[in-house]
Amino acid sequence: MWGLLLALAAFAPAVGQGLGAPGPSVLGLVPSATTEARISTPAPAPAPRSSPAQPPAGKDNGDLPALGPTSPSGTSQQHARIRIIKKKKVIMKKRKKLTRPSPLATARPVVTTSPAGVGDLPKEQEPGCPPLGLESLRVSDNQLEASSSQSYGLGPHRGRLNIQSGLEDGDLYDGAWCAEQQDAEPWLQVDAERPTRFSGIITQGRSSIWRFDWVTSYKVQYSNDSRTWWGSRNRSSGMDAVFPANSDQETPVLNLLPEPQVARFIRLLPQTWLEGGAPCLRAEILACPVSDPNGLFPEAPALGSPDPLDFQHHNYKAMRKLMKQVNEQCPNITRIYSIGKSNQGLKLYVMEMSDQPGEHELGEPEVRYVAGMHGNEALGRELLLLLMQFLCHEFLRGDPRVTRLLTETRIHLLPSMNPDGYETAFHRGSELVGWAEGRWNQQGIDLNHNFADLNTPLWEAEDDGLVPDTVPNHHLPLPTYYTLPNATVAPETWAVIDWMKRIPFVLSANLHGGELVVSYPFDMTRTPWAARELTPTPDDAVFRWLSTVYAGTNRAMQDPDRRPCHSQDFSLYGNVINGADWHTVPGSMNDFSYLHTNCFEITVELSCDKFPHKNELPQEWENNKDALLTYLEQVRMGIAGIVRDKDTELGIADAVIAVDGINHDVTTAWGGDYWRLLTPGDYMVTASAEGYHPATRSCRVTFEEGPVPCNFQLTKTPKQRLRELLAAGAKVPPDLRRRLERLRGKKD
Repeated sequence: MWGLLLALAAFAPAVGQGLGAPGPSVLGLVPSATTEARISTPAPAPAPRSSPAQPPAGKDNGDLPALGPTSPSGTSQQHARIRIIKKKKVIMKKRKKLTRPSPLATARPVVTTSPAGVGDLPKEQEPGCPPLGLESLRVSDNQLEASSSQSYGLGPHRGRLNIQSGLEDGDLYDGAWCAEQQDAEPWLQVDAERPTRFSGIITQGRSSIWRFDWVTSYKVQYSNDSRTWWGSRNRSSGMDAVFPANSDQETPVLNLLPEPQVARFIRLLPQTWLEGGAPCLRAEILACPVSDPNGLFPEAPALGSPDPLDFQHHNYKAMRKLMKQVNEQCPNITRIYSIGKSNQGLKLYVMEMSDQPGEHELGEPEVRYVAGMHGNEALGRELLLLLMQFLCHEFLRGDPRVTRLLTETRIHLLPSMNPDGYETAFHRGSELVGWAEGRWNQQGIDLNHNFADLNTPLWEAEDDGLVPDTVPNHHLPLPTYYTLPNATVAPETWAVIDWMKRIPFVLSANLHGGELVVSYPFDMTRTPWAARELTPTPDDAVFRWLSTVYAGTNRAMQDPDRRPCHSQDFSLYGNVINGADWHTVPGSMNDFSYLHTNCFEITVELSCDKFPHKNELPQEWENNKDALLTYLEQVRMGIAGIVRDKDTELGIADAVIAVDGINHDVTTAWGGDYWRLLTPGDYMVTASAEGYHPATRSCRVTFEEGPVPCNFQLTKTPKQRLRELLAAGAKVPPDLRRRLERLRGKKD
C-alpha cells in the first residue's frame, strides 16, 4: 500500500501557491520566498496529531503537507522568527519547533494536492480580484459565521485580516477567530450576500502578545445556499486541494484558487495548525462581483466618486509624475519643492498651493498636511495626491470655496515623509504588506518617536516654578543631546524640523492609518512610564475643536452603524481622543510642533485598513474630502494681526503674543504678522518684544468666519532708542537725554 501511496505522491504537484510560490502575481504583488510541501516517510512511533479535524463527509481527502525538512524519526521541524505586534512596537521572539505528525497518524491518503496545479496554469495570468472587504469592514459582522468559537472575543467577526487584539487575552477584542479545541471539523464562513467570483484567499495567524496560534493548512468549500457544498480540487489528481497557510502570526500568505469559483458562500476549513496551539486565523477573500441581470439580490453599495481624479496607488516615480502634471495644469497656483532627502536618497517633495506660490504674503496663514510618516500607512499619501488634483481642478472651474481657500491661505502638502518605507510596502502590495512592514524608515527608525522630547524639560521647569519667567512656555530649544553627531535622528526628521523653522506654519494635520479616530496633543504622558494618561495642553479647547471638526465631517467616523476597527470603540467619545490618553508617544511630531513652533497639529487616523486596495480609494476620498477642506479652513479661527513699531510702522519679528489664562504663547513672523488660534470668547492679549514697551488689548472671538483683527503698535523703550542712536552715530535728542537722567535719578 505504501508503494501505491508514494507513487501517487510523486505524481501529485506541490501544494498550492502560497506567498511567493512560483506563479502569477496578484494585485501588483511581487513574490519573494517559496513555500514547498514534502511527504515525510512513516515513523515507527507517530506523534499525536495536533489537528483532529477531518474533511466533511463525502469529500476526497488530501495529504497534510509537511512543514519543513523531515527528521529521521519522521518528524518535520522548522525554526522561525516571528513578529509580535504590540502598540506599534515589534518584539522579536523565537518560537518553538513546529512538529508535523507522521502520515501514519492520519486516515488520509498520502497525496499532496495543489490549488495552483503546477504545470496546469499558464505562465501569464490576469491579476486576481480585489478584496471582498473583511479588513476594510465592508463585510459586516453578521456575514461571518463559524463552526465554533472559544469566546466572543475570538468569534468569527474577529477573523479579519490585520485585526489587532487588545492588551488582554480573553477580552472582547481578541486577535483572530479561534475554534474550540474539541471542534473536530472547524470552519470559518463568509457570506458575500450575492453570487460572487472567488479567486483567492489571504490568511494570517492570531494577533496576540501572549499566545502562538496559526493554521498551517486548510481546505476551501463553496455553496449557494449554505447547505450543499463543493470544494476546490487539484486539477491533476482530482483530490481536494489543501492550501499551505501560515508559519508565523503576522505574515500574510496568499493562495490563488486553482479555478475561480462563483458562489455566495465560502468556507475555510483548517486542516492542521501549530502543535500545542488552536485553529486560529485572520483572513481576506479575493472576490469579483458577478452580474445579476434579474435583480435577485440587493444591489451592492457602489464604491465611487464623481471627481475625475487618479484613483490608484503611486510609487515614488508615479508620485513625482503626478505632482508634475498638477503643476503643469495649474502653474499659477502650484509650486513643487523638496525639503530634503530620505536615508536612501529619495527626495521629500512638497506641493505648495496658493495664489502667490513661492512667497509668504503678509497676513496670509501657512498650513500643512503631512502623510506617509509610517510608510505602510498609504491612504494619507493618496488622499494628499487626490487633494492637490482636486484643488487644481476646482480652481480652474472657479469653485468659490476653493478659490477663497487658495487666495487666503498658503497650503503645503507633503504626501510622503517616509518614501523608503512606502517603497517597501508598495513592493509587497496592499493586501500582503501586513501590519508593520514598511512602517519604519530604512534605518529602522519610527519617525513618530524620533522628534526631540521637549515635554520633559518643560514639565520639569513648571514643577520648579520657572515657567514662564525663566523658561519660556513656547519655542523650546533643541536639547544638546539631540544635536550631537552621534544622535539617532533620521534625515527625514531633520528635514521636517528645518522645514518647520523656515515657514511660519499655523495649523497642521499628520495623516496616519490603521484606526478611525482623531488624536490631539499631548501625545506623551506627564507621569513617567505611564502607558496612558489624560495629558492636555494649555490649548486643550482649541485642539478639541480642531479634532471634532475633522471627525465631525468625516463620513466614515460619522457612520452610526460602523463597528470598531480593532480593540477600542472611539465612537463613544465622538471619535476624538487625547493622544496620551490613548497610548503614550514620546518624541511625537505633534508635541514637538506645539512646543518648538507656533503650529497646532493633530493626528488623523484615516481608516481601519492601513493600505486599502485601489478599488476603495474613491470611497475613501469621499469619506475624507469635506473633512480635509473644512480642517484647512479652521486656520481662520481665532485672532490675527500685525505687531508694528509705532515710530517706523515696520513689522516687529519674534514679538510674543500672550493670552491671559493660557500658558502658551506664540510669536510673530519676520514681517510682524501672527495668528493665534482661539475658540470663541473674550480674551486679554498682550504683545511684547525686546526693546519695546508691552501693549495689552481686549480681543473678542466670535463664531463668525474669519480671524478677528487684533493689531498692536509698540513703543521703543528709551534704552532701545539710545542703543539705536548710538549704533547709528547720531546725537542723543534733548528729550531722550532728560528721560534717561530722570531714570538714573530714580535708581540712585
